[in-house]
Amino acid sequence: MTGIVWKTLKSRQMELGPDDGRAGRWRNWRLSRDADGIAWLIADQPEASANTISEEVLEELDQVLAEVEQDPPRALVIRSAKASGFFAGADVKAFVGARDPAEIEQRMGRAHQVVDRLAALTAPTVAVIHGYALGGGLEIALACDHRILAGDEARLGFPEVQLGLHPGLGGTARLLDLIDPLEGMQMMLTGKTMRPGQAKALGLVDAVTEERHVRTAVKAVADGELKPKVKPLNRLRSQVTERLFSADLPRRAVADRMRGQAAKQAPPEHYPAPGALVDLWERHGDDPKAMRKAEVASFARLMATDTAQNLIRVFFLREKMKKITEVADSVAKPRHLHVIGAGAMGGDIAAWAAWHGLRVTLADLKPEIIAMAVGRAAELYPKLGNDSAKTRDALDRLIPDVKGEGVRHADLIIEAAPEKLDLKKKIYAGLEPKMKPGAVLATNTSSIRLEALAEGLQRPERLIGVHFFNPVSRMQLVELVTDEGVSDETLDVAKAFLGQIDRLPAPVKSAPGFLVNRALTPYMLEAMVMMQEGHAPETIDAAAEAFGMPMGPATLADQVGLDIGIAVADSLKANLDKPLPVPPDTLRGRIDRGELGRKTGKGIYEWKGNEPVKARSFAKPTQEMTDRLILPMIDACLECLRKGVVEDEDVADGAMIFGAGFAPFRGGPIHYARTHDPAALKARMEALARTQGERFAPDPGWDRLT
Repeated sequence: MTGIVWKTLKSRQMELGPDDGRAGRWRNWRLSRDADGIAWLIADQPEASANTISEEVLEELDQVLAEVEQDPPRALVIRSAKASGFFAGADVKAFVGARDPAEIEQRMGRAHQVVDRLAALTAPTVAVIHGYALGGGLEIALACDHRILAGDEARLGFPEVQLGLHPGLGGTARLLDLIDPLEGMQMMLTGKTMRPGQAKALGLVDAVTEERHVRTAVKAVADGELKPKVKPLNRLRSQVTERLFSADLPRRAVADRMRGQAAKQAPPEHYPAPGALVDLWERHGDDPKAMRKAEVASFARLMATDTAQNLIRVFFLREKMKKITEVADSVAKPRHLHVIGAGAMGGDIAAWAAWHGLRVTLADLKPEIIAMAVGRAAELYPKLGNDSAKTRDALDRLIPDVKGEGVRHADLIIEAAPEKLDLKKKIYAGLEPKMKPGAVLATNTSSIRLEALAEGLQRPERLIGVHFFNPVSRMQLVELVTDEGVSDETLDVAKAFLGQIDRLPAPVKSAPGFLVNRALTPYMLEAMVMMQEGHAPETIDAAAEAFGMPMGPATLADQVGLDIGIAVADSLKANLDKPLPVPPDTLRGRIDRGELGRKTGKGIYEWKGNEPVKARSFAKPTQEMTDRLILPMIDACLECLRKGVVEDEDVADGAMIFGAGFAPFRGGPIHYARTHDPAALKARMEALARTQGERFAPDPGWDRLT
């Protein structure tokens, strides 16, 4: 390895080629050659923790390739100097507000020329990948002759569908030309990432090796010893599918099935990208060159849609909320978490925190409840990552604590007891004297005001709300609840904790229902009123789904639990400026009979296999029904902004998307109202108030939009 420079990034030694004194000619790339005649092209965007594909990056890559063409090396290696990975995808900031398909197509056409130039190099090309290679980054790798994964942490994928797009740098054709087309389409349609073993088995990569063997693998390419894979390992299957899908009729039949499957997850009227991708394959699946050309126009049309622009907005909402967890280095991040209450919420919070590296003691009055929580964790962990060692370590960190001794050692204590003020205050009185100095006390309350909970505490400044949503492992949002008494130190510890466990905080002030439940409660209660009027729950759910909600209010009420929903409503109704929909007696009757929803197998619907049993035939919903459900949600968010419960419109939108499932392609309730004639929406509220009652009277917060 004479002449090779090893660079350490976060304790990772990576083969980055020689330092031959010519590295600084470009901002984002370093090109050098070693003694074996191998060129090393290193991506290293300045002042960035991850590389992204931008127009500047591609323009410089074009210049690099022009130089390489003049003096071809024995092989060209492309890799990243970033510890985070190869490339984290495209720089989507460049397309915010892009609405002209012709202009987008022109820009993408120039980018295609650069990637095609890489693919056409006469010298063998090798993408050496560690960490993430996503979206445009994976498309760069696919344009190389070989892909070598360094280490077992690599993740490859095309997440563009989550932004309302499909791959746009030739990746659609190159992926399907390289691996089984059904596997490739599934990869692009779902946006899921692949692990090294999966990628190798499919033929997406040529080799998986440890970092210390990277140079040996690269030299094998230069010496002609490592040949690029032509098709996946299962050659017979590959030959059969290739011949089958070269004919129009079989490809059309499979495309129709793909469209139907995609539509179940993402209705095409709201999310056009999956259908557009299937169209590309159906029309051009037998001609990669034609498919790459058609891909550009299709990508440009998608980028200009409201769906793509709003989903890009959602991407940045997530990034903005992630930054809330960034605190000063001087803030001591919790290492030991103690959770009180091992029920569905408390047990799952404990399991999630243990998975993310915290030592967790889990307390409950009943040992069998703790045992059930640990059992759920043992079922959850293999789904989070197919890594038996990590599962074992997480379970080792999740410690049953019937006597509650963990309180004495914990940096952070989360109370997840039932929503009863007196019970919670009794718990605090017993544990506060045992807490060590500097420890923070957090409550998972979903509706009780922090001021009421803090009464009687010796140190109320260290009580904060961390309201998780169910299921904890899938719902990214946590409402971070404060009042005037919460200290800055307490807030910083809570922020750091949420960053440690990869959750998105929404800072809210203590108020009835905070933000999400304040907005969701009228949504669910209005559904109950409609049912009392004689509308089928299936029709009511369809009214919300027509707007784009992933789950209708009747199904959501069953998921949450009818008893919990009515308890939240009861706690809200006495503290709001205007009335909530009045829950019908039939709802309380269900609760009295123990029909609480999914958790009891019966509520509004019967439940089988965690799915509601719905009638196949029901009346179609009307626009008025949709308005009765959706407009009060928007109205509640505007009220919370006006009252300062939430101070940032973006955070309000993000909270409703990540915590309440508000239709992501709409960009959030405030954004939707602001961009869809707010005066007309307010007028529809006023019309409902005249026919349905005072609960629809628009909040003064609408004035901020008009």
